[in-house]
Amino acid sequence: MKEKIIPILSVAIGMLAFALTYQYLQREHQRLEEERQRIYENAQRIRVMAAAKDIPAGTAIKPTDLGTISVFKSSVGGHAVMPEDAEMLFGRKSLFRIEQKEPVFWSHIEGGAAQAMGLSPIIKPGMRAISLGVTGPDAVSGMVQPNDRVDILGTFAFPSKTVAGEMETVTLTVLQDVTVLAVGQQLAKDAHAARRARGGSSSITVEVTPRESELLVFAQQLKGALTLALRNAGDVSFEADLPTIDFQQLQDSLRDLNLYRQQKIRHKSNL
Repeated sequence: MKEKIIPILSVAIGMLAFALTYQYLQREHQRLEEERQRIYENAQRIRVMAAAKDIPAGTAIKPTDLGTISVFKSSVGGHAVMPEDAEMLFGRKSLFRIEQKEPVFWSHIEGGAAQAMGLSPIIKPGMRAISLGVTGPDAVSGMVQPNDRVDILGTFAFPSKTVAGEMETVTLTVLQDVTVLAVGQQLAKDAHAARRARGGSSSITVEVTPRESELLVFAQQLKGALTLALRNAGDVSFEADLPTIDFQQLQDSLRDLNLYRQQKIRHKSNL
């Protein structure tokens, strides 16, 4: 009889031990889950750029290579590429393999590691950065920000074409559809922060070709005033044959300009 009881007791004790262990593990799992939720309940989640597919090292980044994912801000710090900065990645090469759905860090991208906070990694190959001296009001009341698109207008004193030895003031459009890289010390990579801290700046840095940079440097040496005209981000139109405006042109053009505004702009839907 005793020989039968001992195995039964052993099985019962084993089952009891298993049940107690299982209950303990369940309680511990629940405790850890509650602790995890407590830790992350106030954590901020943000969307960052991520690989839409595996990106091998040495790949020139294309828009189709990228997507976005939601992560805890504390897990990426300030090193991940934000969605508003995605355009800066296009054409640059990956330094390392980036797995699908893995956040893209500046250190993953050519020119983005130690110099990520500088201006040079932002400039597209073949382009140049030129800083223009403009005042807050001349920069659309201080509302121009990094990544904006602008036209650059200049007002200068030129020798008169009609009166020898006299100077006349003229205004003309110097360049159209130019990308703003920085406003003061605020770079395009930090554009989101820049829009939270609006204000005028005496220096606007734009991205131009080498030939355009020569033109802008010369224009600044004329001691004239440069003014920025802000464009819609999706507007890539180009105005050909813009006139040079002087006092006579101003007088002669007012009627035609206002007529054009009424017919083509204000009441365009009625045409």
